[in-house]
Amino acid sequence: MSAQIRPDLSSIPAYTPGRSYPGAVKLASNETTLPPLPAAAKAIGAAAELAHRYPDNQATELRAALANFLGVTVEQVAVGCGSVALLQELVQITCAGPADEVLYAWRSFEAYPIVTQVGHATAVQVPLTADHVHDLTALAAAVTPRTKLVFVCNPNNPTGTAVGRDELERFLDAVPTNVLVVLDEAYFEYLRLAGTGQCPDGVELGRGRPNVIVLRTFSKAYGLAGLRVGYAVGDPEVITALMKVHIPFSVNRVAQAAAIASLEARGELLDRTHALIVERERVRDALRTAGYAVPPSETNFVWLPLGERSGAFAEASAEAGVLVRPYGTDGVRVTTGDPHENDQFLRFATDPAVAARFS
Repeated sequence: MSAQIRPDLSSIPAYTPGRSYPGAVKLASNETTLPPLPAAAKAIGAAAELAHRYPDNQATELRAALANFLGVTVEQVAVGCGSVALLQELVQITCAGPADEVLYAWRSFEAYPIVTQVGHATAVQVPLTADHVHDLTALAAAVTPRTKLVFVCNPNNPTGTAVGRDELERFLDAVPTNVLVVLDEAYFEYLRLAGTGQCPDGVELGRGRPNVIVLRTFSKAYGLAGLRVGYAVGDPEVITALMKVHIPFSVNRVAQAAAIASLEARGELLDRTHALIVERERVRDALRTAGYAVPPSETNFVWLPLGERSGAFAEASAEAGVLVRPYGTDGVRVTTGDPHENDQFLRFATDPAVAARFS
């Protein structure tokens, strides 16, 4: 007799990470090419010596450090094994079955449909605008009495675009207060919206809005992708519920120590993110000069909306020694790497023959 596995699992796509192979330049995963901050590396070494002991399941010290950093109470902070784990836990605490809907823009973070189906809920997708930005008016209009959860990825993965503070506030005011809105800010540290004065901060927008919860991560700008630690900031009632479905000890001792040390060295982080943004804009300018349509990015990557040519572009780039990330027939995401890695990608992409074929 075979084990009785949920029959609907056969229709759930597995999360597909960016490809990797020896010798290739990997711009397919949104990692930073820089190692952990020096203080974090030192904390990692010290914590590893205690790896035979279980970590603090409540992540008390890390939650306290985050609360102090963000100007909230400890009761408003939860941590998880990356923000992806928190996404799935949020579906678990809000949705009880297929009658419950999870709403999100598309294309957006590919984990949204996966965690929704794993949680037995029904996904409702709302198209992005023609400029590859969240259509918050349409997203608000799509809310029904069945809607339990709304994911808003800002800045958006994989398009890199972002909506401003006023537009986001109008959206939050339009959503019924009994619907939980998740502001997924995995790329918050790269968000500038330069010259607009409209840079949104989800934690600030969430103050006084109990139905808003913010997710951030140490995987991107902080350079801790391999340690898997993210956090949620929201109303204490929501945080308490999250901690009830939290997998025990899933945020390991080393990850907690590294995250705390990273917060204490955040001044160095700002220097890193600024340098990356300058490099990202260099890549975008070169691509636009070569004829590609590249929307503004508020992340650590750029988006090429190549449509049906996306797969062919990614394969041609791989043959040139650079791995990028195609998304079906929508487009290609290219992470900003070190300058020499970006130069190798640009030599391929801006070659006149390649640009004539794909731009």
